[in-house]
Amino acid sequence: MALHCQEFGGKNYEASMSHVDKFVKELLSSDAMKDYNRARVYLDENYKSQEHFTALGSFYFLHESLKNIYQFDFKAKKYKKVTGKEIYSDTLESTPMLEKEKFPQDYFPECKWSRKGFIRTRWCITDCAFDLVNIHLFHDASNLIAWETSPSVYSGIRHKALGYVLDRIIDQRFEKVSYFVFGDFNFRLDAKAVVETLCAKATMQTIRAADTNEVVKLIFRESDNDRKVMLQLEKKLFDYFNQDVFRDNNGTALLEFDRELSVFKDRLYELDISFPPSYPYSEDSSQGRQYMNTRCPAWCDRILMSHSAKELILKAENDEKIVIYDHIGPNVCMGDHKEKDAYKVRRFSVKPHCSQEGRQHTEICNPNSCIDKSSPECHIFRLLIVHYASASGLCSRDASHTSLSCMFM
Repeated sequence: MALHCQEFGGKNYEASMSHVDKFVKELLSSDAMKDYNRARVYLDENYKSQEHFTALGSFYFLHESLKNIYQFDFKAKKYKKVTGKEIYSDTLESTPMLEKEKFPQDYFPECKWSRKGFIRTRWCITDCAFDLVNIHLFHDASNLIAWETSPSVYSGIRHKALGYVLDRIIDQRFEKVSYFVFGDFNFRLDAKAVVETLCAKATMQTIRAADTNEVVKLIFRESDNDRKVMLQLEKKLFDYFNQDVFRDNNGTALLEFDRELSVFKDRLYELDISFPPSYPYSEDSSQGRQYMNTRCPAWCDRILMSHSAKELILKAENDEKIVIYDHIGPNVCMGDHKEKDAYKVRRFSVKPHCSQEGRQHTEICNPNSCIDKSSPECHIFRLLIVHYASASGLCSRDASHTSLSCMFM
């Protein structure tokens, strides 16, 4: 099980980080985790290091049924067998079992101090190697700026950052393997196109600051119906009069405006979206289905994979029907994000085979086709990927933002 966290400790991380150690120890020793007898935990807690701090955390729990699991040492360039439970924090830059990078400041010059970045680990299970990438991309700083162009300037920033990550994990330093990238991508709908569609018959009123003449608010009113206000737009306000449009039929009518991933269609695959936008949900514990009026609802939280990783989980022609990609807690307050999961409801196995040249490759097979299921050459496991994003403030006492992602095997 891989658990990826973004904004670990919440917004008030300086005060909240003191709770992290206790949380991790309780998690590792909890009854719910008793069948996971090995673990690796990587926490970027060193918030005093502005140059490196990402507030990312990656947890890996290995079930006792998995006998041979190896993790890649990026410095020694070899795999090491995983045993016992280990926790790493503070200076992850010197930890050879992962790669961690914070995006350069010039990627997002509007933000004085960004914590966006990624952590990459590599694993091998029964000769099947893959990367797990924990990622947090840049947000939209202003609804007004996002509305100005299609696509928005922020979309371009995310495009650049995600492209950098993908180039980094397939460069020439290491062997290329399948990869899963899941976390808070901050993908947004094309704001200009959405507003023009939702307010197609409305008139727009522009309000400017008296001293600078800068646009500070846009008001869209119906042409008739007593000029009812349909939408109010400010830097951090997106107040649309009818939120049902984002929930009806899981908001699928708006998927045509979810365009940021299309740039990477040759490099990344995503299961079909059949859940409502994952952000920004109300942080009021009694309003589990309500969106906040801060941003246009969007599918920020995603589970993406390379096309070779897709083949690992969708090997059979009808596997699409038994893979579930959804969110958890649709009617419960989980914070300003809803977590994501994707999982296979039947079991499958990874079985090494030797080609005529003597080189091994792997294939996904039905466990029923394996003659000897006790053989190390036919290890059966289940696969579940989850992205969880919550504003409950994991390891904190405030209602701050924390995001998590999980992958179960």
